[in-house]
Amino acid sequence: MELLAQVRKTIREHRLLSFGEPVVVGVSGGPDSLCLLHVLTVLQEEFGLQLHVGHLNHMLRGSEADADARFVAQLAAEWGLSVHIEAQDVAAQAEHRNLAIEEAARQARYAFLARVALKVGARKIAVGHNADDQVETVLMHWLRGSGLAGLRGMQVNSRLGELRLQGSALEGSAAAGQLRLIRPLLNVRRANIEAYCSAHNLRPRFDRSNLDTTYYRNRLRHELLPFLETFNPRIREVILRSASVLAADYDDLRQRRAQAWAEIVLVESDEAIAFDLAGLRQLSKSLQRSIIREAIHRLRRSLRNIDWIHVEGALTVLRRGGTGTTATLPRQLKAQVGYEHFGVSDRDYVQPAPNLPLIPELDLRLQVPGRTQVPGTAWTVVAQAIERDELRDADLNHDDRLRAYLDLRVSGTELKLRNRQAGDRFWPQGLGDHATKLSGFMTNAKIPRAWRDRIPLLVSRHGILWLVGWRISEPAKVTDSTRQVLVVQFQRTPDERE
Repeated sequence: MELLAQVRKTIREHRLLSFGEPVVVGVSGGPDSLCLLHVLTVLQEEFGLQLHVGHLNHMLRGSEADADARFVAQLAAEWGLSVHIEAQDVAAQAEHRNLAIEEAARQARYAFLARVALKVGARKIAVGHNADDQVETVLMHWLRGSGLAGLRGMQVNSRLGELRLQGSALEGSAAAGQLRLIRPLLNVRRANIEAYCSAHNLRPRFDRSNLDTTYYRNRLRHELLPFLETFNPRIREVILRSASVLAADYDDLRQRRAQAWAEIVLVESDEAIAFDLAGLRQLSKSLQRSIIREAIHRLRRSLRNIDWIHVEGALTVLRRGGTGTTATLPRQLKAQVGYEHFGVSDRDYVQPAPNLPLIPELDLRLQVPGRTQVPGTAWTVVAQAIERDELRDADLNHDDRLRAYLDLRVSGTELKLRNRQAGDRFWPQGLGDHATKLSGFMTNAKIPRAWRDRIPLLVSRHGILWLVGWRISEPAKVTDSTRQVLVVQFQRTPDERE
């Protein structure tokens, strides 16, 4: 397929551009970016594009780099395009931040393009990565031990926030996180790009550093890939096909992860993320890995590579560890098993002690008065009857979420502990003069979704008396006419594993 038609198809198929929107184009002056800029100028009227050229001089190649910057500036002027050029000492940045030159250059380049986009009001940044770049990227990620996210390679359309620009002024910027990085040439082979440049009399700049095999990517391009082609002349096609398949698999996993996350996450903050332990343990190993990786990413968004050994260590702790077992994670994070939760958090973060019971599915008759052990948990329910005169008004205004005072005449002694059921209704104390749907109350009370099926309900034949940890029912509250009071208390019993 002709290159222009192929790019047009990619733009429409992936909805890369909206009519009339501004677009920043990263232009180094090499064949890929020059081809991209020319193609977008050809399509400029068709898509109503407002093109802005961005060029960062990395100051790594002396006078040649300066000449590249002048070339881009002159080209943009000839083509009537606005241009933004900046120079940065990338070598100094790499040394200061202890990064490889390639990584420092990548981060500096994207941070620069993001600043240009924010300045001109663009939401899209177009770069010239091609199909051969994709092959090299996938192979590089495989050699580094990447998971599905890395093996799927680069995406035609992705969020800039996924690049994790560590140390950049844009790190954590909500505005920069909304920017999109588009790669209209990602399905085009390098040979076709060079042929396009020749056919349109484009004279790209030659970057001698692309021949320097001390750079990791250049070694892949000039040494490893030609060697692999001696085993399979179509190895590039094989890698591209595999990346496409893995991208689809990753999208499916990501959707299932999002669904599972919503069901099992208990707490999420900048310091810690906690999951329902039983729910997480019931998931497949693949989903468990993916959720652990996602938790690490959310707490350390600038972390680009998450090592396999860290994820596997956390996975082992999750699947086999007892309460208190900890695994070390990158960038001062830890994974830890709690009583009923699994947490990923800052290493010095102290996980609050679980203070609310969550129960497995059960329908348990309580000893009233007496003590009842809740099966499968570390909780005991203690129930006793006292005279109203023994109770002070201050006792009724307590803040102990694990203790309830009920009018014994209303509650009776035939009590059960169970989970919520479809159609449950509840008359919360102090909220109106009628019962409401329990599910609606839970939503309004912002009870985490993963807890709702496991929060114990104290019930009698008259209905729900106490949503444990939240509210008693209006009819069961202690009043001036109450003669006897039923006191129900949840107490934690020692964990046998400790």
